[in-house]
Amino acid sequence: MKTLIVGGVAGGASCAARLRRLNEKAEIVILERGEFVSFANCGLPYYIGGEISDKSRLTLQTPQSFKARFNVDVRIFSEVVSVDTFNKVVTVHDLDNNQTYQESYDKLVLSPGAMPIKPPLEGVDLDNVFTLRNIPDTLKIKQYIKTNKPRSAVIVGGGYIGVEMAENLVKAGLEVTIVEMGDHLIAPLDFDMSADVARYIKANGVHLELGNGVKSIQKQPDTLRVTLTRGQIDTDMVLLSVGVRPDTKFLANSAIELDARGGIIVDEHMQTNVADVYAVGDAVVVKNFVTKSPASIALAGPANKQGRIVADNICKIPSTYNGTQGTSVLKLFDMTIATTGLNEKSAKDLGLDYDKTYTYSASHASYYPGASMLSVKVLWDKQTLAVLGAQIVGFEGVDKRMDVISTAMRLGAKVTHLAQLELCYAPPFGSAKDPVNMVGFVAENVTTGKVKQFFWHDVAHLPRDGSVTLLDTRTAFEVASGKIDGFVNIPLDALRANLDKIPKDKPVYVHCHSGLRSYIACMILAGHGYDCYNLAGGYRLYLSVMQEKAVPDYNCADCK
Repeated sequence: MKTLIVGGVAGGASCAARLRRLNEKAEIVILERGEFVSFANCGLPYYIGGEISDKSRLTLQTPQSFKARFNVDVRIFSEVVSVDTFNKVVTVHDLDNNQTYQESYDKLVLSPGAMPIKPPLEGVDLDNVFTLRNIPDTLKIKQYIKTNKPRSAVIVGGGYIGVEMAENLVKAGLEVTIVEMGDHLIAPLDFDMSADVARYIKANGVHLELGNGVKSIQKQPDTLRVTLTRGQIDTDMVLLSVGVRPDTKFLANSAIELDARGGIIVDEHMQTNVADVYAVGDAVVVKNFVTKSPASIALAGPANKQGRIVADNICKIPSTYNGTQGTSVLKLFDMTIATTGLNEKSAKDLGLDYDKTYTYSASHASYYPGASMLSVKVLWDKQTLAVLGAQIVGFEGVDKRMDVISTAMRLGAKVTHLAQLELCYAPPFGSAKDPVNMVGFVAENVTTGKVKQFFWHDVAHLPRDGSVTLLDTRTAFEVASGKIDGFVNIPLDALRANLDKIPKDKPVYVHCHSGLRSYIACMILAGHGYDCYNLAGGYRLYLSVMQEKAVPDYNCADCK
């Protein structure tokens, strides 16, 4: 059996290694267009910023090490230019010798990855305009910084790579501006959860141009001029980070089915519509684990799993891929941002009947030094209570909490099951009521009707005509630093003594700093016959969103 693998990074390399472990006698050939195989493209920004200082650490395997350990024939600088599935051959352009030859196969695995999108703008091909997708891109940027000593950079696009590069260019000594057409950074986050991120990145010296686009890039005598929809910026270098698309042009005339973007359509076994042809990684169209609809989600973890599944199926071991959640994590200076599943925008666009909650919990026991707060947002299906997605922004402990929620989702947990999870506790590591448990506790209260919620985007719609009571249960000291117009302050610990000041015949809308004390206030008031609503996420979340100003036009009734 001869297996050709087109592309030698995450999915392709994983497939080759698994295939060899399963079949010592198979002939395995990797055809890689570039110079490097099995490289850590997620680590590329950190080499530019100096966090990773040794270039060799970016490559996990070399053609020689792959041959020695796995007996795989790895051919670099070998670009597959066409595929003939009828005759089971591929045409290869040897870039080293500028020669073309054909290679036959019994099984073909496509792992071509994705390539950066270059928008059709003036100036995108200038020498000091860069993209970042592979090691040569990284070395080019690193060398430019070393040789030209730029003082400033504009990053076009505020996604994961753009934000990671902003941090690392700041660490390299540059003044950095991110230009993002959307109203917030990091598209998998909702606007409300991104507000803390925006404020934090600005505090670390990164300038933001949100809701703004690039019209052109023009070379000036000493700089580049980036003309925006609103305004212009003079800078020394530009990094384009506006997304990727499947690198599948070489399949255009093959019988392999592609979607409109060029994504390779596969079934649950990662097999294409053509027998003996499989595909994995950033170029494939998979199933969204939550919605079950087709999705293109470029992540290294799924790519590696898909490579393993293909190797199993080639060796007649039944193996299926059950979809991608999009679980991901981002380091931003000292902050950590993580997401999984659907965000609220996606759930709303899909017309799902969902509910949500916000919690604000300490990363470990608050009495043990070094605890920091985690801002957590979780969505669930109102009928089934299945967790639809989660977002966490904080510092210590974000990743492990997201891993727990992601695992719970994968195993079909209801949001209320999060309350039952038995998680590690010791003061340096967590709390007896872990932040994940807290999500479950709050959801349990909401789903059983013990507590009714309102949200930051409802506040502006609350009547100020006396028909409802607006109650702030924070301390007088907290109120002195800022408050929501129209809310009357009665601190939680003085609430029972002041019930006579709260009319019983009117709904009461209550808030505190995070939502915890106002929840207690709601339970007290409910016990005395009041109809009470708690501000999910509290004043802290409300203020965070309002400070960013570019508030989306939410429809209050829809959001409820």
